[in-house]
Amino acid sequence: MGKKKAPLEDVLLRPKSDRRLLAHVPDPTRQRSGVDRRDNKQSDANRPQYATFAGQRYHVNLPVKIIVNGKTIAGTCSDISQTGMLIHLKKDTDLEHLEKDQHVKVKFHLTEGILQEGTEKRYRIGATIVRLVDGCADVAVHFDMTLYENRKRVVDTSLFTLAAFCLLAVTVIIILMRSESILYFQTNALLYGYSIVTATFLLTRYLFGMLYRPIPIDPEYTPSVTIVIPCFNEEEWISRTILSCIDQDYPPEKLEFVIVDDGSSDRSVEVIQKTVNDLCREGARYGLQNRIRCFFQKENQGKREAMGLGIRNARTELIAFVDSDSFLEPDAIRHLVQPMKDPKMGGVAGRTDVANTYTNNLTKLQSVRYYVSFRIMKAAEAYFDSVMCLSGPLSCYRLEYVREVFDKWLNQTFMGQKATFGDDRSLTNYIVEHHRTYYQDTSICSTIVPNRHKVFLKQQMRWKRSWLRESLKAGRFMWKKEPLMSIFFYFGLLIPLIAPFIVIFNLVYIPLTMNVFPSTFLLGLLMMALMMSFAQLILKKSSLWAHGLLFCMYYEFVLLWQMPWAWITFWVSDWGTRGNKKKKEKKKKQAPSQDAAASG
Repeated sequence: MGKKKAPLEDVLLRPKSDRRLLAHVPDPTRQRSGVDRRDNKQSDANRPQYATFAGQRYHVNLPVKIIVNGKTIAGTCSDISQTGMLIHLKKDTDLEHLEKDQHVKVKFHLTEGILQEGTEKRYRIGATIVRLVDGCADVAVHFDMTLYENRKRVVDTSLFTLAAFCLLAVTVIIILMRSESILYFQTNALLYGYSIVTATFLLTRYLFGMLYRPIPIDPEYTPSVTIVIPCFNEEEWISRTILSCIDQDYPPEKLEFVIVDDGSSDRSVEVIQKTVNDLCREGARYGLQNRIRCFFQKENQGKREAMGLGIRNARTELIAFVDSDSFLEPDAIRHLVQPMKDPKMGGVAGRTDVANTYTNNLTKLQSVRYYVSFRIMKAAEAYFDSVMCLSGPLSCYRLEYVREVFDKWLNQTFMGQKATFGDDRSLTNYIVEHHRTYYQDTSICSTIVPNRHKVFLKQQMRWKRSWLRESLKAGRFMWKKEPLMSIFFYFGLLIPLIAPFIVIFNLVYIPLTMNVFPSTFLLGLLMMALMMSFAQLILKKSSLWAHGLLFCMYYEFVLLWQMPWAWITFWVSDWGTRGNKKKKEKKKKQAPSQDAAASG
């Protein structure tokens, strides 16, 4: 037997902990302000979303040069934010050339993974020395402008112009190619009809995605929210998830938390209990003891049962769900609830970025795919108030609407079997049938994605099965929705189902029977891939944009061929990753003996 591969360690940004666990929660005693004292540009409405909390510092090990009075001083940056950095000088004697309030130039190169996507480049930026530490030769500097302002001024204008031109060129080429399909439609209606429909569908997705705008914040609108965190075997991430959910820039009396451990066999229960106890001690002034409830189930019953336990125990106007390996930005909830000002709005999805983007090429591919899926595809659906999947990492519903469909959703069956995955898409279906759903791009969380192909492919197969099941169900009522949205929905269902046949016809049948190289088909695939990549470059300004091309190839030659298998096994209810183990062995529990023991 071959040796089992050791788990691959994920690479994440390393934020520097604040001395307070709840640095962003508004202080009800008004003893401290929530204003970021390091950021003098807090009123800048044009800042990228990742720079909202510009003073957040990150651990790094970055070579830096300080230029002062014609002299270059070498050092190493140990922590950095959008607004400044702490530099350790290589020579103690170099402190003699520096003094407090002195203006200097700082040179450094931010590579991928040091700060958020979109910050990577070489910098030469003015800064003021704000602190000198003689004993350890440390120098703290405050930049003349935040890093995102510097990049915008130096790079973004030319980058945006180039990317926009390329995106326009790609769009024109696609339109011209589809015009050819119209001319030859009579010779092969299926093939050329598919080409026309596919191009129309994708181009309109990008068009409406670009037209989409998130709902702006109304500071006076702060409805009460219960955040439910279902957990299964997430001892590595659950503490960070809980902390990010509680440390929200939102009135603390309006937030409650329900944490449900679904029969974990690792140390998740122990970690949850310790995290909650630490938070309750730290957050006594916020009344956390009365706002956090934990439930520990003896047996693993599935995510849907864990979510259901949270729904039963919610006591607020809205209910939000956060996956146990997802981490919220400090203003995520404040942004997430804004579309709910519309009384007809039933649910809202936040944006999910990839937390472990820089682990390997697979996670980089997923990072591009996630961004385009949310910022373009979900945004296009939001344009019609009909987002078809309020994703598990961060979503919000009107609680009264959820309770109206609760029993049907909780006890949902498919072909006589209890539905055990696709919980979020299924709940969305029940809500979107009678209510509006939206996507709020400014409500951001990040999630851990698979870093190995085997796990990733199992996840994708599970998602395809749930997509197929729930899309077939949604097809029974989507025709009642806005006409254009309905057409897009049915096109979006048809295209992936036919795609494998089209690929075989173009890449196998035509070359073998007609001795013709499929250059037109391959050019069309390239254009679609470039459109995805340039959209990523324009909107996120990330150096990973070229991975959009790689992802499209990965999709065409790997992921696409899961679809036929999903058709003939879409009734299978096993998770693929943890379901088999659950059937084969009885887990040893570390959870408390009571089925739903409250703590905290």
